[in-house]
Amino acid sequence: MSGDLKWNKIFGAGLGTVFAILVVQQVAGMVYKTEAPEKMGYFVDAPEEAAGGAAEVVLPPDWGTLMPTADLAAGEAAFARCQACHTIAAGGANGVGPNLSGVVGRAVASHAGFAYSDAMKGHTAVDATWTLDALDHFITAPARYIPGTKMSFAGLRDTPTRVNLIAYLRSQGSTGFPIPAPDPARQPPVAGAEVVTASPADGAAAPTDGVADTAAVQAAPAAP
Repeated sequence: MSGDLKWNKIFGAGLGTVFAILVVQQVAGMVYKTEAPEKMGYFVDAPEEAAGGAAEVVLPPDWGTLMPTADLAAGEAAFARCQACHTIAAGGANGVGPNLSGVVGRAVASHAGFAYSDAMKGHTAVDATWTLDALDHFITAPARYIPGTKMSFAGLRDTPTRVNLIAYLRSQGSTGFPIPAPDPARQPPVAGAEVVTASPADGAAAPTDGVADTAAVQAAPAAP
């Protein structure tokens, strides 16, 4: 009889333990209820995709349209973030980076007295000179455009700021570098615009296409 009582106690203790565990689980679930966040913890800046799934095409700057109206004062203000490493005055000393007077149109990795990285010297096979497009590519993201460059600047993603900065650089010893003609191929299409082609009158010769091919997009720059 005492043996049965002993086993009853053990069995009862086991049931009690199981019941206690179930109660704790239910209470914990009510107290520590988790919900999906309304917003992402961080934003990933990825290019938006068009309806067909392709990434949106970003046209290079139309220098012929933008340079004549660029804000040189804003470009000079943007250059303030470059002054920790670069000088801009003619004949100025090299610093952490080379002097940038006359950099627009200058041969890549060519400024006297500056020790360029192997990556920058090797980039001359891509960009022989610092063209407007080359500078634009490089300033946008230096390390991405020239992997291994010593330039630690993260880059300027804002296109108007880059255009103003490059226009300012051109005004400092590079005014002889020509500004190309406006390039319609670099202008985004106007929504809803229609192209109307007039047919020639009877007996009249069909008009010839007087638009010349636009120059190839210039490569991006290496550390000036």
